[in-house]
Amino acid sequence: MIDISLIGRNAKASARSLSITSSIQRNDVLLEIGQLLIEKEAKILEANARDVENASQQKLSEAMIDRLLITPSRLRGMVADIHKVVELPDPIGEVFEQQTLPNGLKVHKQRVPIGVLGVIYESRPNVTIDVSCLALKSGNALILRGGSETIESNRVLVEIIHQALDRHHLPLYSVQFIDSPERHYVLELLKLHSYVDLIIPRGGAKLHQFCRENSQIPVITGGIGICHLFVDETANIEKAVEVIYNAKVQRPTVCNALDTLLVHHKVADNLLTKVFDRLGTAGVSFRLDQSIFRRLEIQPSDIFQPAQTGDFDTEWLSLVLGVKIVSSLDEAIQHIEEHSTAHSDGILSENSENIKKFINRVDSAAVYVNASTRFTDGGQLGLGAEVAVSTQKLHARGPMGLRELTTYKWVIVGNGHVRE
Repeated sequence: MIDISLIGRNAKASARSLSITSSIQRNDVLLEIGQLLIEKEAKILEANARDVENASQQKLSEAMIDRLLITPSRLRGMVADIHKVVELPDPIGEVFEQQTLPNGLKVHKQRVPIGVLGVIYESRPNVTIDVSCLALKSGNALILRGGSETIESNRVLVEIIHQALDRHHLPLYSVQFIDSPERHYVLELLKLHSYVDLIIPRGGAKLHQFCRENSQIPVITGGIGICHLFVDETANIEKAVEVIYNAKVQRPTVCNALDTLLVHHKVADNLLTKVFDRLGTAGVSFRLDQSIFRRLEIQPSDIFQPAQTGDFDTEWLSLVLGVKIVSSLDEAIQHIEEHSTAHSDGILSENSENIKKFINRVDSAAVYVNASTRFTDGGQLGLGAEVAVSTQKLHARGPMGLRELTTYKWVIVGNGHVRE
């Protein structure tokens, strides 16, 4: 039995201690975690191999297994991201919006940690390290609940984090792991409003829906991306093909990979012929709007399939791409408004007016101009790492890094002031 209430109490106490530690102390713990990841690579890979084997036996999808997998290269990437976080300015204690009121009161806002974060996630053991380092650097305590498919990897990674905390005399309860796949513990965590300040789910739509419907704690939702690129009639075709290729192929199993390509009818023949050739060599199959078959004289096949109801509302997480020809920028924007999850959407264009209109009207967490959607990532956007990609509008939006894991308090300084 796991006492979730006790985990919450310990986290709350640890958060108070963390909030008054120095930036040097917190950075030293992060550097220690990075060093231990290198030293214990063999143990980490061995545990991860057991998770991958179990996932294969359970016939989990290729996308899920890819997210689960830790390779030596990915492990080095985790360590590199830790060093990026260490190098970032410490947000805690930052003073901003200073002013002196007409009555002489001096007022400012001061950045403070949120407190205790509860992170519920599926697959991706790298989240254990990314989130822990961001939480510790920003002075937050953390309760982790990973999926059953990654439990062996997470046990080793949390053990490493605890070893680093112990060596630098910070509370071990700063990072706690619910070491059980039983779902009722998730429900208990979602009711722990006396101790937990924010819930961050990272996983599929069902997990996000479950958290929204059952949590008594504020929930940050996001990470589900039905991402679009629109190619207008002025786009540089050669550059556009390479951007589309990168957005779809570079890592198709993640939330910022391209799902739907929208193409202006004036460049459709030239562009789509090149896209089909370029992406086809990487094993991409296509779900095509019916008009494309007639226009390009394509016969339905395993590679070229007619788009069915719901295909343009699908986050593929695989080498599948939806394609539609549109008559105008307005039609492209309308399609995005109807089908996007407001994660990452972009335009490929050389027309400044079209670009401006797209930016102003497309209300997604990340809006791109002539670039791959794959950059919606904390590490890529200068945050070092991320705890999640938020697609909601309150508190934080897009990749959530250090600053997004803080709030602020008002500080008012007077000289015997009283209110009349």
